[in-house]
Amino acid sequence: MRTDSWNVGRRLLGSTVLLGAGAGAVTWLAPGGLGEAGPVKVVGGASASAYREVTGAMADAPAWVGTVLEVATEGTLVVLGLLLVLVWWLAVRRKDAHGVGATVLIGIGTVAAYGISEAVKLVVDEERPCRVVRGAAAIAECPTVGDWSFPSNHAALAAGLAVGLAVLRPRLAAVTLPVAAAAALLRVMVGVHYPHDVLAGAILAATVVVAVLLAFTPQGARLVSPLLGRLSGDDSGLVRHHGRRRPVVDGQAGQD
Repeated sequence: MRTDSWNVGRRLLGSTVLLGAGAGAVTWLAPGGLGEAGPVKVVGGASASAYREVTGAMADAPAWVGTVLEVATEGTLVVLGLLLVLVWWLAVRRKDAHGVGATVLIGIGTVAAYGISEAVKLVVDEERPCRVVRGAAAIAECPTVGDWSFPSNHAALAAGLAVGLAVLRPRLAAVTLPVAAAAALLRVMVGVHYPHDVLAGAILAATVVVAVLLAFTPQGARLVSPLLGRLSGDDSGLVRHHGRRRPVVDGQAGQD
């Protein structure tokens, strides 16, 4: 019992530290906005300069390129979402309680990160670079006024899914992390976000999802174990925890 309590305490402490580090990084990247009456307009600095460089390289692209890149951005989220569903389904078929619980938590953590990102947008009120940076040419339609820029929701969704899958299945990192990076870069290329927007969104979601996994994966595995036992269709009542088969006793997985 003491060991279990110690492990839970360490997990919660680690999650708290991780969330604090993520919050600190997002705050450091934020251009201000708290307590200011009007929207924040970033027209100078390293991020604005990088934005001009990236969008300048795209300035002579045909009009259809913007549409293609926007579709590609959405495509990255579809790919990552399908990968999450695939990993979940494979875990269900293997009766892997750890995998099933973790994939559900990745989804929950990503949705939570999206909600936090939306809340931060309302606090910071950073205007879109395609509306305020002179000399920059956005190749995609600039979002409407009031659709704030910091942090990037697309980058948050992509990073949450990608990092969560990479933590759960490290071999997938070679696929998921480049796809998430592409999603973030595409938002800058089409001209609707600064580099610091997508970096903040990625950090926010990555820390939230990893913190959720760290704090709640054991509990998630215990919750889904009885369900997997019923789905097994045999009399063994066994489910897998971390690749090992354990019996379900009184609705909970037994210990080795």
